[in-house]
Amino acid sequence: MQIDENGLLVLRKRYLVKDGTGCPIETVDDLFRRVASTVAAAEANYTDGRREETADAFYRMMADLEFLPNSPTLMNAGRPLGQLAACFVLPIEDSLDSIFDQVKLTAKLHQTGGGTGFSFSRLRPKNDMVGSTMGAASGPVSFIRVINCSTEVMKQGGTRRGANMGILRIDHPDIEEFVLVKRDPAELTNFNLSVAMTDRFMEACVDNGTFPLINPRTKEEVKRVKARDLLNLIAESAWAAGDPGVIFIDTINRANPTPHVGEIEATNPCGEQPLLPYESCCLGSINLSRLVKDGSIDWERLKELTHLCVRFLDDVIDVSTYTLPRKSPALRGQTGRSASG
Repeated sequence: MQIDENGLLVLRKRYLVKDGTGCPIETVDDLFRRVASTVAAAEANYTDGRREETADAFYRMMADLEFLPNSPTLMNAGRPLGQLAACFVLPIEDSLDSIFDQVKLTAKLHQTGGGTGFSFSRLRPKNDMVGSTMGAASGPVSFIRVINCSTEVMKQGGTRRGANMGILRIDHPDIEEFVLVKRDPAELTNFNLSVAMTDRFMEACVDNGTFPLINPRTKEEVKRVKARDLLNLIAESAWAAGDPGVIFIDTINRANPTPHVGEIEATNPCGEQPLLPYESCCLGSINLSRLVKDGSIDWERLKELTHLCVRFLDDVIDVSTYTLPRKSPALRGQTGRSASG
């Protein structure tokens, strides 16, 4: 294994099993064999007598640094937590019970090394009426701060800060506050933010027209804004602070493979995998530089490796322990995805 000193430092700090004093008690070779053996256990469901053969193939592609799975798989395979998925999407409804139930689940997921994505679009806007108290709502950004604060004191898998994605629809009345909040570098340091862009908004930009902002509680128009001005505000904030990004939510749902299960509202923290409520993603990376031989790509090995990686991720789905209670039909569709790079 050609692992440099920086790589060994990260492995010792985050991934190798440690004793009670924090000293590693496994080698890098032990780590890859632990992961390979645990994940290959799923092969008992599909093949006869090939578990060891598959475990060896899984071990070899990791030991040769051709492929690595997401961090929770490296951290938790064959260990008590057993949670191997990278990230989850949690739904946020317009109630304190829903919000703080999800704060608890977020903390539990971050404890296992998982990241979390949320759409805050269902929350009533700032200063809207709260019927139970006749008071004024504090709005989505305030509750994003609550989850950010919780994340600040948690570490993913006990080794790193948690990661979150916060999404708000472009037609939410608090969209401008959301777009501007991370211009302050001290704000929401544990969140990536993305605006959920709709077809209707993009059409208004093309037409240089106005666009309605809708209260999600009443479904009534609150005000109209110039679409291009709002788009410029998003672009300026992204240039100034790196956030927010954008996702094209209508396009995503047109490509939703299971529309009968539900509507997609959010993604994982890095934004590459849209997920239904309570779904998870299992990620992995193919290291293309390891497949270059004599100045060209070994296409035959890439083909073999791609099939093997997908098999690995499918097995991860089977052997993983899931932290969340089975509240949603979407849980029946756990999703394995690989990302090459």
